[in-house]
Amino acid sequence: MTAQERQSNTSGEATVEAPARPRLKERYLEEIAPALMRRFGYRQIMEVPRLSKIVVSMGVGAATQDPKILESAAEDLATITGQRPVITRSKRSIAQFHVRQDNPIGCKVTVRRNRMYEFLDRLISIALPRIRDFRGLSPDAVDGRGNYNLGLREQTVFPEIDLDNVSRTQGMNVTIVTTAATDEEALALLREFGLPLRET
Repeated sequence: MTAQERQSNTSGEATVEAPARPRLKERYLEEIAPALMRRFGYRQIMEVPRLSKIVVSMGVGAATQDPKILESAAEDLATITGQRPVITRSKRSIAQFHVRQDNPIGCKVTVRRNRMYEFLDRLISIALPRIRDFRGLSPDAVDGRGNYNLGLREQTVFPEIDLDNVSRTQGMNVTIVTTAATDEEALALLREFGLPLRET
């Protein structure tokens, strides 16, 4: 237990501080959920759309030629998300790409709960603004089931990545999974969180 986790009370006994709630989670409970209830006329708080999970994945086709490239990508993904990724494998053989069935071809992480809110906060407030000539995300990248997909060309937009240790830039896909029943509700939820979507 660290010193920050312990605090002496008036009786001299040590107490454990509760972990701080992520900023975006606090904002959802206090501001976003009530705003969506008013906008869409939900009768109960459980009807309000919420974040379910965020899946961050990297496709590393070059791993078929050099396995170390996949190891490096997995390390970067772990650094970005704070969670160890799982290796994804090809489901079938593709001769023109020199891919055999069950070859490791990528990695992915699924973040939930507090870590999900923390990742989204860093994505919105730090990573996306660092993209050169960024003009907002497309509002058309929803899948019809309330989920939003976006692609990043380089892992270096996240400040956790040390540029001096990057030997190869690697793109990634981010899927934000929500409980929204419609794309309209999902986009409204994400806009309330501050995701910079272009106006249609």
